[in-house]
Amino acid sequence: MQAALMVGVGLLVTGPLAGQWPLAVEDAVSRGLAAHRGGPALPLSQGLSLLASTSSIIALTVLAVTAMLALSRGRWLREAGFLAGAVAVQSAVFLLVTLLVERPRPHVPQLDAAPPTSSFPSGHVGAAVALFGGLAVLAVLRGRPGLPWLRHALTAALLVVPVLVACSRVYRGMHHPSDVVGGLLNGACTLLVLAHALLLPARTRTAAHTAAVDRPRPRPAPGGRQAVVVRHPHGCTPELAERVRHTLLRHGYADQVWTQTSAEHPAGALARRIDEVDPALVVACGGDGTVRACADLLAHTGIPLAVVPCGTGNLLAHNLRLDADPATALEAALAGGTARIDLGRIRGDGPRPARFAVMAGAGFDAAMVAGASDRVKRRLGWAAYAVSAVRHLGDPRMRLSIRLDGGPVRERLARMVVVGNVGALQGGLPLLPDAHADSGRLEVVLLDPRGVRGWLAAAGHLVARMLPGARPAPACPNPGRTVPAQPAPAHGRGPVAGGALEYFSAERVDIRFGRPQPYELDGDVMSAATRLTAEVEPGALRIWLPPRAPDDAPAERTVRPRTAPAGEPAPRVPDLDGG
Repeated sequence: MQAALMVGVGLLVTGPLAGQWPLAVEDAVSRGLAAHRGGPALPLSQGLSLLASTSSIIALTVLAVTAMLALSRGRWLREAGFLAGAVAVQSAVFLLVTLLVERPRPHVPQLDAAPPTSSFPSGHVGAAVALFGGLAVLAVLRGRPGLPWLRHALTAALLVVPVLVACSRVYRGMHHPSDVVGGLLNGACTLLVLAHALLLPARTRTAAHTAAVDRPRPRPAPGGRQAVVVRHPHGCTPELAERVRHTLLRHGYADQVWTQTSAEHPAGALARRIDEVDPALVVACGGDGTVRACADLLAHTGIPLAVVPCGTGNLLAHNLRLDADPATALEAALAGGTARIDLGRIRGDGPRPARFAVMAGAGFDAAMVAGASDRVKRRLGWAAYAVSAVRHLGDPRMRLSIRLDGGPVRERLARMVVVGNVGALQGGLPLLPDAHADSGRLEVVLLDPRGVRGWLAAAGHLVARMLPGARPAPACPNPGRTVPAQPAPAHGRGPVAGGALEYFSAERVDIRFGRPQPYELDGDVMSAATRLTAEVEPGALRIWLPPRAPDDAPAERTVRPRTAPAGEPAPRVPDLDGG
């Protein structure tokens, strides 16, 4: 979205707005500055340009990251990843924009050497914002509470540097004023995205854990019912695991069995536990992959699932309107009741059949997921998918055919096909605006943008659906509701955004590819297949959800175990994995 935003601004600057004020007077500004060059401004501007050059930015970033890791003895890994990621991401967006936006440099004598790239946006300014602005963000969020005046002075000095670099680039004839504004925007957007992904969640977890430690230790209820907790070792930290234990105890789940996921067993030992005894509750403490693995085993069993969203995407939790804080989401859900939601079941000529709770996709979608490694996802969070997506914007189109509910075969060329049980992506971007988890149907979208205009049209259409009043959000399941909340829509929705997007709706979707394509299920990449069949399983999963507003739908509260009385001894928490 950031790259699309920058490309859109660049095309506006070089297109319909080029003759409008203030862009129309930019050449006059550049000529006026060139005519009055001299004095101390020349060496000062030269030093600022050298400070923001590629070699200087790389050297200073390496030095800052090394110093942070050495001084903190590895504790500032997120902070170091934030700073290095900010510099790298803004550079990637800058290079992409310069490939798609062509703007010549000002027609005045230029005092610095420059590569033959577009003048929009300014790479020097974007890099300066990423580095020095990133250090300012760290000073605000991670600075010591002592000597606040020193921290404020340091932050102000760091924030002034990119502005001075912007002025120097215009003064030296290297950029138009709008180019440096574009560089400031690119760097600021990068800092906002990475700070949200890496720094703010860490602050929330730390504060919440401190509060949990300070509270009196909860006591279990004698004879409490059993809860099986499936824990992802990276997503669910020890601090979060302790908060989950306490939350379950407060709701009467004294008998807790914990099992850890692995690559070979994405649901841990949950299958064995279900075979031995029906637990009263299963808690998925991880991301969408962990939730999917648990949902696959719990489908049609009636055993309820509670989600602790602590993975990279957490799209199911977002679409079900669970709280962003993992432990708070569990607390709120157990204070509500259970509802039935649909699952999708997919089979093909490759792997065994599997279920999904969020989406299944092939083409650009699968390539983006596959390109985001676990290591990068742990460091950047969901921003890793955005970085991966930029690398696959030019991937070739697929030849495919699609058949809905046994109807006629439709031949298509597309860069991506997605079949969804729910429809919102990160930030609420409505990829499938008509999808909701208890509709009894699956929604399908084909993405086939042609060139830059096609990508912008697709992005603009999706972003417009987020605007207030554009379209009501899909209904969220309410505790106690077991039938679809809305009438079934027609099969065909048709193309939108000039054909860049095409929507369908069906209970069964048959897809055949011209050649084998890998596909993804809720963020897990599967081996290639030439045929896929996706079918909806209405109401297959029973899930705990927070209470909804009274006018949403009548809620039928599920009876919960009684609250644990004070004075009872703490229970033994067994571990299926032998830990």
